Amino acid sequence: MDGLDDWMRNQQQQIDTTGWSVTHVLPTDNEAASPFAYTVGLTAWGSPELVIAGLHPETAHALLNDLATRVFDQAARLTHGQRIPDLLAGYDAIIREGQATDALLPGAAHARYGAANVRLQQAVWPDPLGHFPWDPQYTLDAHTQPLLARP
Repeated sequence: MDGLDDWMRNQQQQIDTTGWSVTHVLPTDNEAASPFAYTVGLTAWGSPELVIAGLHPETAHALLNDLATRVFDQAARLTHGQRIPDLLAGYDAIIREGQATDALLPGAAHARYGAANVRLQQAVWPDPLGHFPWDPQYTLDAHTQPLLARP
């Protein structure tokens, strides 16, 4: 249990220093799941935690830090359906609000704040042609970027 306690203390130190921490969930070779990352810490400030799926961990981390900085440092309020034109080079991202799913489960945020207290917003990115997972023309496998369940 010392490893988990150390991890939680390290995460708390990041939250105390920055206002949030980014946690990555990486599937094993035996899992067909998509990698995802999410923030932990924004709940304490009354904001939803942010999640992004299907991207390389370094990319996901950078994008979540960008969005969390906007929320925490600049008091930006992201809303369902909002387009973010300056997050991805050459593409818009869209914010979706929703409930955690088995594919996008922010376990560390739930453990820290309680599942009932954690609200989620997902930054959804388009395929190379600019289509989103809910568009019929979306060219990527649906499992590449799982979506939060609608509330």
